Amino acid sequence: MDDFVRNKLTEWGLSDLREKFKDEGIDKESLLRLEDHHIDSLIPKKIQRAKFTKHLKLLKAGPSTSNSSKRRSDPQGKQPPTKKRKNNRNGPLSDANIHSSVKEIMSDVYDKLKQENQTSIQPFIDFLKTKIDELGVNKRELVGVFGRTGAGKSYLLNAIIEMYNFLPTRVGKACTSVMIKVEANTRNPKYEAEIEFIPKEEWSDEVEQQDTDDEERLLAVYGKEWRNISPKNCMDKKYFKEILEFLDNASKSLSCQSAEELSAKLIQYIRSDSSEGTVKRWYWPLVKCVTVRVPNNPLLQHVTLVDLPGYGDRNKSRNKMWKELVGSCSTVWIVTEINRAGSDSGAWKILESACSEIGNGGQCQQIHFICTKTDQLDDSDESNESDESDECDDLVVKKCKKTKRQVLKEFKEQNNIKKHFSNDCLKVFTVSAKQFLKRKRSKPTTLQEEDTEIPALQGFLKQLNDHHSEKLNDMYVCGAYGFLSLMQGARSRDTADAKTKVRSQLVENLKSELQKIKKTTEETYEDFEKRLTKGVKNSESSCDATLKSFLNPDEGGRGFHRTLSCIVRNDGSHSKKPINLNEMLSSKLTDSIDVEFRKTFPNKGKHSPISEVISTFSLDTEKLIEKYKDVELQLIFLKTEEKQIKTKLHQIIRDEKRKVYSSLTEMIEEAMKDGYKEARKFRGEGSLQKMRKKLEDHLHLSKNIMFKEAKDAMLQKLQNLMDKIQTELEDHLNKSIELSLKTDDHSIPDFSEELELVNKYYKDLKDRPNE
Repeated sequence: MDDFVRNKLTEWGLSDLREKFKDEGIDKESLLRLEDHHIDSLIPKKIQRAKFTKHLKLLKAGPSTSNSSKRRSDPQGKQPPTKKRKNNRNGPLSDANIHSSVKEIMSDVYDKLKQENQTSIQPFIDFLKTKIDELGVNKRELVGVFGRTGAGKSYLLNAIIEMYNFLPTRVGKACTSVMIKVEANTRNPKYEAEIEFIPKEEWSDEVEQQDTDDEERLLAVYGKEWRNISPKNCMDKKYFKEILEFLDNASKSLSCQSAEELSAKLIQYIRSDSSEGTVKRWYWPLVKCVTVRVPNNPLLQHVTLVDLPGYGDRNKSRNKMWKELVGSCSTVWIVTEINRAGSDSGAWKILESACSEIGNGGQCQQIHFICTKTDQLDDSDESNESDESDECDDLVVKKCKKTKRQVLKEFKEQNNIKKHFSNDCLKVFTVSAKQFLKRKRSKPTTLQEEDTEIPALQGFLKQLNDHHSEKLNDMYVCGAYGFLSLMQGARSRDTADAKTKVRSQLVENLKSELQKIKKTTEETYEDFEKRLTKGVKNSESSCDATLKSFLNPDEGGRGFHRTLSCIVRNDGSHSKKPINLNEMLSSKLTDSIDVEFRKTFPNKGKHSPISEVISTFSLDTEKLIEKYKDVELQLIFLKTEEKQIKTKLHQIIRDEKRKVYSSLTEMIEEAMKDGYKEARKFRGEGSLQKMRKKLEDHLHLSKNIMFKEAKDAMLQKLQNLMDKIQTELEDHLNKSIELSLKTDDHSIPDFSEELELVNKYYKDLKDRPNE
């Protein structure tokens, strides 16, 4: 922080922000470059933020003679007229500008209400504070990136953000267990990373339970001393001097001025290479997730790219986060080399193993199969040898078209995946990140930029980001319009009779509409109960054969002994293979509902009985407005609240349906835990056969109970979701009806000008065509 910034903060009465600005390295240049999204993160307190924003705008605009003093009520309680806001528009404002303007208006409204020392308007202040907090929540769009080591994921991500070698591509080997999130830095113009570690208690347990598979992990963390490490000394501070945050179960933050500097610092947390002399310790075994934030990237303002391991992780914290992130992805990228794309069983295996997490158990709407390294031709691609770039270009384009046809054909044959996704969910891209980055660095290339298809992926991310931004803006402006209508309506006089009649009609409408929702949810519950009952019978009759087939594979002896040992140690799963015995045992249950579950809770669109009954829900405020003009403003508020709660309900369904679906496998895992626990006690000669018998005996004793319990658990979660839909809707709208039609206070400040301006913004957004 330089003297200019320090003096300005003092001049503006914001001296207490100096330490924060100093930590962030804000100088005169970066101060003048701060945008609204930077300020939101930099100054969390709303009143301070509003004050700072106002002064910064005046500073950017240059000297002004306008009177910037705040308005105050006169001694009689009358409110002076609102200062006229300039609205010089040569055309429609952008969504971002509208959002920023409305936020500023609402901040001023909040400040004005806080100045009123009247207990009668305290409910409005509390409501506004809650409303602003709710509207400020920004749930990001997640794009999950899967692919085996060497498929070119890092090159792809570097090309997407147009930063050469930002994520390391050649240093050491990739650590498949570390999750890496890449998003825009909206707080300041720096390159930042936040490193989240696994709990130290879990690492201590891993050291205690170490086997031959753990040698690489221990060597990375402890170096040459790894053979002498035991549970007693594994947490000694001398091994963690660079990451004391790990010992405190805290995150480590990195902040750099350049991409190159941050990339160099990140290597030891996301890569492993014992031959690299400059690094003594590699901390990837301790890292759960790394969040990288890059400045000035409009594609990632509301979108996060997540580089994910294909099969979860044996570490509990990493596995839990993996499931949460995978289940939250709206789009999934499967990355594979083009020369392997059509026949790459590994890529399809990754997708198949994750499809229940991203499909019925998740929120994925689109799958992008991304074939990398399209510029690399082999002998089979060339009709004759030639160095002519035009002919090379033509061969690449032909190869890409052929690959796309092969992938689409292969997808149609993936029966397990098709339970969760239809054909129109898949798109295939053939990319060359290397050629794209070369072009960006003005180096000669063999492909045109559009033929690298990186611009097509960037275009998709832009659409995703813009659509998310539009939804946020729409909800914020709609909420602000409704609240200002409520405030202005509460000032109206002689409306008691109309309010009473309207309130009575609204209560009746609400009751009638809730009955429709109840009927639909009851029918849904009954349908799933029937399907699950059949699933229980099929599971009980087939589970012994399923387990026997798994326990006696073609691969026998020592190889399977290690596999089974890992599975019982990890309560039924093996993250490297991947194998999940619990999913195998619950497969008849999930098969019984998969198709119907996708229809009932679709990830894409709202064409399901539950979604449609929520979307068509209406208090009929439009008709009431025509009949009762005296309470039009209150009814406008209720109309906007209806829209807000319906949007919230659709999000609740997307979040909660994951828990409903996953409860089947989770209950089977819980029922099998004692069997796994007993089986992992066996050591030495004959232990493989003993583990087999223990699991078979446990299943035989449990099967008549555990499948019924899994069914009951899912139905209970389903019922909880149905109840939550009705309760949220009823409580929210009842409260809104009471607040709007039982409040009559003429001392509320006049917000007519603010309402008029926000109404213009609201209509502007509403009249824009949906893309």
